Amino acid sequence: MSASTDTPTETGAETTTDATTEVEGPEAAHLLDVVVDALGGQRREGQARMAQAVTDAIRTRRHLLVQAGTGTGKSMAYLVPAVAHAVHADRRVVITTATLALQAQVVERDLPRLAAAIAPQLHREPTWELLKGRSNYLCRNKIDGGFPTDEGALFDIAAPTTDSSAGADGRLGREVVRLREWAETTTSGDRDELDPGVSDRAWKQVSVSARECLGSQRCPVAAECFSERVRARARTVDVVVTNHAMTAIDALESGGQLLPEHDVLVVDEAHELADRVTAVATAELSASVLHAASRRLRRSAGIVSEHLDDAAIALEAALEDAPPGRLDRWPDQLADAVVAVRDAARTALSDLKDASEGQGKEEDAESRGARHLARAAVQDVFSVAERLAEDVGRGAQDSYDVAWVTAGFGPASRAPSLHIAPLSVAGLLREKLFAERTVVATSATLTLGGSFDPVAGAFGLKGEKGSKTPWTGVDVGSPFDYPKQGILYVARHLPPPGRAGSTDAVYDELAALVEAAGGRTLGLFSSRKGAEEAAEALRKRLGTPILCQGDDRLPKLVRDFTDDPATSLFGTMSLWQGVDVPGPSCSLVVIDRIPFPRPDDPLMSARARAVDAAGGNGFVSVSAAHAAVRLAQGAGRLIRATGDRGVVAVLDSRLATARYGGFLRDSLPDFWSTTSTPTVLEALRRLGSGG
Repeated sequence: MSASTDTPTETGAETTTDATTEVEGPEAAHLLDVVVDALGGQRREGQARMAQAVTDAIRTRRHLLVQAGTGTGKSMAYLVPAVAHAVHADRRVVITTATLALQAQVVERDLPRLAAAIAPQLHREPTWELLKGRSNYLCRNKIDGGFPTDEGALFDIAAPTTDSSAGADGRLGREVVRLREWAETTTSGDRDELDPGVSDRAWKQVSVSARECLGSQRCPVAAECFSERVRARARTVDVVVTNHAMTAIDALESGGQLLPEHDVLVVDEAHELADRVTAVATAELSASVLHAASRRLRRSAGIVSEHLDDAAIALEAALEDAPPGRLDRWPDQLADAVVAVRDAARTALSDLKDASEGQGKEEDAESRGARHLARAAVQDVFSVAERLAEDVGRGAQDSYDVAWVTAGFGPASRAPSLHIAPLSVAGLLREKLFAERTVVATSATLTLGGSFDPVAGAFGLKGEKGSKTPWTGVDVGSPFDYPKQGILYVARHLPPPGRAGSTDAVYDELAALVEAAGGRTLGLFSSRKGAEEAAEALRKRLGTPILCQGDDRLPKLVRDFTDDPATSLFGTMSLWQGVDVPGPSCSLVVIDRIPFPRPDDPLMSARARAVDAAGGNGFVSVSAAHAAVRLAQGAGRLIRATGDRGVVAVLDSRLATARYGGFLRDSLPDFWSTTSTPTVLEALRRLGSGG
C-alpha cells in the first residue's frame, strides 16, 4: 500500500466543470468538522482530503477511485459530501457495500449520527433507506395462499411437535408456524429482524425471488407488500443504502428498475465489486435444474413436457461423459444437448402461454401464482441454455463468455453441471454502471503494486474505450505509522509450498511464532483443510488454545479469540477480511501461502490466457492481482487502531524470492520488513511481555 499521495493521479479524458450543476451549500470540509466535533473525535487529514476529493468528483462529474487505509474514517468522508449533495441538489445518492456488517454500520450508526450533527447546517434532517433484494422480505401473497410451496401447502405443514424423531421435517414445521405468527405482527417483513432466525428451507415457504414475484401490477396484495413499501420509501429519501449484488442486478438484469433514480453512486469495499458483478453474471445449468423445472411445469400448470424431460436425460448423459474444466472445444454430444435444452424450454414457454390464455379471468389466485412459478423456472432454464448455445455457436476460443463443466468427487458430491460467466466484466461496468452516473469507489485496498491502473482496468476505465471515461485516483494514506507499528516477516528459508500441503518444517516454524507471541495469533490459510491440519499440528506442539473455523459459529469463535489473548484462531477466506480485533489479542497474523487462484480455475485461467493473447502478462494481470488484493486484506487484520503493534508473518518464501514478490509487497501496508527468524521471534516475545 503506497504512502499518502498529496497530488492526485489523474487519468482519462478531461472534463469541463459545470458549476451550475451543484446547488451551493456548506463546504464538505466545514460539515465534516461539524460532524467530527459532534462525535467527540479529532480531525484526520486523510479523512478531510478524502471528503474534499469526493466533493470535487461530484461537482466535476468525474469518477473517483480513492484508497483510504484502515482508521481513516472513510465512511464519514464519503457520507458527508454525498448527503450534502443529495440535500442541496435534491438528487438522490446510492451507497453500496459488499458486507452486511458495513451496511448495518452505515444505516444504524453512521447516518443517524451524521444526520443529527449536520441537520442545522442543511436546514433539514437528511433521510435514508436500506434496500435489499425481494427474497429478504415476507411475501404476503405467498402467506395468503397465492403461491404453492415447495413442500406442499404452507398451512398443511404439521404443527410443532416435541417428537425428536420428526427430524428436519419437524423442525421445518415449527419454523413455518413461527413465521406465520411473526407475519401477523411484523411491520417490516425483513428476515434480518427475525431473532432467532430460521433455516433457508423454512424461509422459502414465505418468500419469493425477484423472478417468481408477480409484480405490483398483477399481485392481488401489492398494497401490503413489504418489499414494495421499502422501494416506495427509497424513491423519496436522500440516501439509499444497498449491496453490490443488488447494484449489479439493477445494472445488468433489471435495466435500472430496482434502484431509484440517482446521479451519484458510492461504492464502498470497491475491491469486491468486479467479483460480485461476475457472480451475478454467472449462470449454471444441470440435469437436476431441468427435472425441477419439468416437475414445476407438470404440478403447477398441468403441462407434461416430454421434450424437456428428454433434454434433461440427454444433458445428464453428456455431462457424465464431458471432462471437467473449461470448454476450449465443445464436445458434440454436450453441444447438441444444450441446443436441445434451449429448444425444449422455448416450446414449454409457448405451451405455458397458450394454457394461460385459455384460462381467462376465472383462474384463482393460487393457480395464477403456480403458473407464474412454472414460467419463472422454465424461463431461467431457457435464458441459461440460450446463452450456452450462443457460446457453442461462436466457438469457445472466440467467445465473450467462458463455459466450463464442474464435477464433484465422492459419493456425496453434486452431479456434474455446466457454468458460464463473462470473460471480463469491465465493459459491463463501464456501460451499465459508470456511464450513467458519477461513481466514487473506495477501499482500503484499491491500488495494486502501488498503482490504480489494475482496478481502473477491471472497472472498464482504461483501454481504448475506457480512455474516454474521465477518472481520478487518490490515495489519502492511513493514520497508522506502519513502519513503527508492524513488522512484515517472510520465512525465506522455507521451501516454496507444494500441492501436498504443509510440512513439519512449516508447522515447526508456525509453532515457534505462536509460542513467541504467547498465542494472540490469527492464522489465515488458503484452504479449510490447511487450516484444520495446522490447528491439529499446533495443538500437539503447544499448550495454548487453538480454535479453528468450523469448531463453532464464526462470530462466537471471533468473540472467544478476542476475549482471551492466549487463544489463536485459524481459518480460511472468511477471516481474511471483515475481522476487526484491535488490541493485544491479535498481535500476530500468519499467512500460510500467497493466495493465488487455483491453477485449474476455469474463469481465472481463461482471463489470463486472454491477457497473454492480447500481448500482456496474464499471470501478473490476473493471478498476481488477485493474490495482491487478498494479501493486503489479510495483512490489514493486524493494525486496527493507533495503539496496535504486531507482526504479519508469511510462510511462503516466494514473497521474498520470486520476481513478482516486489509487486505483491508493494500492495501491502508499509511495514518494516525482515526475513530474520531470530529478529521476529524476539520482537514477538517483547510484545507478549508488554515491551
